[in-house]
Amino acid sequence: MIKYAYTILYVKDVEKAVQFYEKAFGFSRKFVTPENDYGELSVGETTLSFASVGLANSNLKDGFVESSPSGKPFGIEIGFTTDDVEATVEAVVSAGGTVLEAPKSKPWGQVVAYVRDIDGFLVEVCTPMG
Repeated sequence: MIKYAYTILYVKDVEKAVQFYEKAFGFSRKFVTPENDYGELSVGETTLSFASVGLANSNLKDGFVESSPSGKPFGIEIGFTTDDVEATVEAVVSAGGTVLEAPKSKPWGQVVAYVRDIDGFLVEVCTPMG
């Protein structure tokens, strides 16, 4: 059986990334290594993890495209559901993130907003479906 276990974001500073997600979304820290090169947050059944750019480079011999708050986001997003999209977006901004698309009601009844975290990763904040 295969189970989706975690997503790892490659970031410049693992501790700062973990602190951002704690403050912006209220997630709880599982741990950050003493070397500050890897950390995990409890975000529900799946784990959101962070690896330092240096650690990622040591694992991927041909490198990777590094995320940045400037320019367009990657063609992938992580999504979080909440009953209060507006308040969550305000918390993201208060924690240092930016708003790409303010909350909007979709024709199917969902409220959706798009923000970027402090490392430039795209995050969808929305109400649950159904």
